[in-house]
Amino acid sequence: MANIYTEKVIEHYKSPKNRRTIKDADGVGEAGAPCGDFTTVFIKVKKKDGKEILSDVSFETVGCIAAVATASLTTEMALGKTLEEAEKLNKDKILKDLGGLPPIKMHCSALSTEALKNAIKNYREKAKNK
Repeated sequence: MANIYTEKVIEHYKSPKNRRTIKDADGVGEAGAPCGDFTTVFIKVKKKDGKEILSDVSFETVGCIAAVATASLTTEMALGKTLEEAEKLNKDKILKDLGGLPPIKMHCSALSTEALKNAIKNYREKAKNK
């Protein structure tokens, strides 16, 4: 494990940040991969100074070390950001901050950011229909 994953990946896998469900989430997004990895992201949004801010972000993942680590980092990076800032998080930013992933695991970085974007989309759809 230590030979193919960076120290930061292993750290996020062993002690994932924000791995939990938010029961009363404002938005929920999911993303899956052909290999069977599946991530769900939950968000809470608050309004501050006329902006919508992610006040809480969490995840649940069924998947490998890379899937858990990328979801953990994605939620950490999104917390406290505006919806627009969070939507700009992408797989390249996640990969860079983790110090890379093995080529066969690259899709995991897209999984978590896709689930986050889907949660934001879900939140906006709910808000529009209120």
